[in-house]
Parts: sequence; C-alpha cells; structure tokens
Amino acid sequence: MHEKPYRNKLMIFDDDEDIVSICQMILERHNWVVSAHTTCCDIIDKVKNEMPDVILMDNWIPSIGGIDATRLLKENTITCAIPVVYFSANNAIEKLAREAGADTYLAKPFDLRTFENLITRYGRSC
Repeated sequence: MHEKPYRNKLMIFDDDEDIVSICQMILERHNWVVSAHTTCCDIIDKVKNEMPDVILMDNWIPSIGGIDATRLLKENTITCAIPVVYFSANNAIEKLAREAGADTYLAKPFDLRTFENLITRYGRSC
C-alpha cells in the first residue's frame, strides 16, 4: 500500500484578492495546499485547526492588523513555531516584521521567483 506524499500547507491572511490568487496559483503548482482568510478574526483557532507549515501575513489585514495577529501566533505555545512571512507594500516592512516577531518578510510587489524560493524553503520534502 502506497502512502500519499505529504502536501505542504500554507495559510494566507490578506484581504487583497489579486495577491491571494497569485500566491495560490504559484503555490498550487508546487503542490502546496493553500487556504486564504481576509481577516484575522479568531486567528488562533483558524491556525490551530489547519496547523500550516508556513503563514503569509499581510500588514493591513482586518480586524486587528498583521502585527498584533503575528504576536498572538508567536505568543501561543501551539502556534509559535509556525514560520510567519510578513508581507506588505509598506516601506518600513523590515521594521514592521521585526516588531511583529515574524520569521522573515517579503516586500510587495514581489518578484515571483523570490516568492517561490522563500516559501519553498519552509516546505517539507515529499
């Protein structure tokens, strides 16, 4: 009996439908399972239910914003080890990511190859 290969999981927290569509298209080509959320309401419960391999967090995400949402994730003993990639068009993205406690950051607009390389770094081998 053959086991199905592991499919990496990613959660996107962004209210920009175009960005979400682009990210989903790229990641699904690399066999990732992607879920997207337009708000951070109940973020701990959402993340605990899916336990993704990585999270993409926008800075301007309703209702509490990316900084507070990332802090909540990093303060929770169950979700703290999940890498968070902070991404935003804000010029101070590096500072914002550090303030939030994110693992790394990606400036919008981003180069597609840079995005692929960054995300696949967090994936598990099949």
